[in-house]
Amino acid sequence: MKPSRKVVSFGEVMMRLSPPDHERFTQAKQFEINYGGSEANVAVSLAHLGISAEHVTRFPENDFGKAAASFLQSYGVDTSHVIFGDDRLGVYFIEHGAGHRSSKVIYDRFDSAFAKISPSMFNWEEILKGADWFHWCGITPAISQGASDACYEAIRMARKLDIRISADINYRRNLWNYGKKAIDIMPKLIAESNVVIGGLIDFENCIGIQSTNFEDACKKVQKTFSNVQKIANTLRESVSTSHQKMSAELWSDNTLLRSKNYELTNIIDRVGSGDAFMAGLIYGFNSALNDKGTLEFATAASVLKHTIPGDVNCATVQEINSLVNGENIGKLLR
Repeated sequence: MKPSRKVVSFGEVMMRLSPPDHERFTQAKQFEINYGGSEANVAVSLAHLGISAEHVTRFPENDFGKAAASFLQSYGVDTSHVIFGDDRLGVYFIEHGAGHRSSKVIYDRFDSAFAKISPSMFNWEEILKGADWFHWCGITPAISQGASDACYEAIRMARKLDIRISADINYRRNLWNYGKKAIDIMPKLIAESNVVIGGLIDFENCIGIQSTNFEDACKKVQKTFSNVQKIANTLRESVSTSHQKMSAELWSDNTLLRSKNYELTNIIDRVGSGDAFMAGLIYGFNSALNDKGTLEFATAASVLKHTIPGDVNCATVQEINSLVNGENIGKLLR
């Protein structure tokens, strides 16, 4: 794969509200504000890795929308094709667990400005000019028919312009509430994609492929969708909320690769770790790394995200490579 000049992502950005100091929702007297969304998190991570990244979304025409746009801009993400309209920014609340108490998320995103989008609001040929990578995730087509149609139009234009496409299937059962199921929408979107993140549950619910192991599922996916070149997945074993074990696997060129396993203790924030993994894959596939090197880089990027509060990964290439190589771990760097 040739180096990417620019990556464009598309999806909703929400305001994230969380009680400080691991408080429970019932204890909270104030909330910390952050912003995030799966595809936007990927864009921010890529910007930190030195790749030109643009995120496309729709924000409300008010101060919350301006604040969310400024958040992306502050991390170096291009927002020149963001549009504004209506008056509601999607919100989600997260209560950070600790030890054996699980974290908890409550969504309040119904009827958001993004949910009300339609394909006619975006000129994808203009937006994708100069880009050679487009990224989407399965959350976007689950939000509304308009969001699904707009995502499909973006994918179709990316395919027409010979732009590589990545997809994090990210099946969320509770989001499909507008009369369509994932199996009704997702196959035609995945069929145009080249790099896919997904697990057995994602494959079963989104494209109807059933299997008992990842390698067999990947073979079935590629038999059905000829454009899919590489398929990845993260593996997680939870000892507690604060202590987990993580690795990843990549199916490429009829070979299953596995990363080394990491022991994650004293986790700060795991939200966005899958997006950090996706960004690591995109970076690796657009650099001099081979498939195994790309997998290790992406896994290390995800591991580092667990140490960073908020949705987005602020790790640099140097920090990720240091972790891959087992260097400077836990040291005080001066």
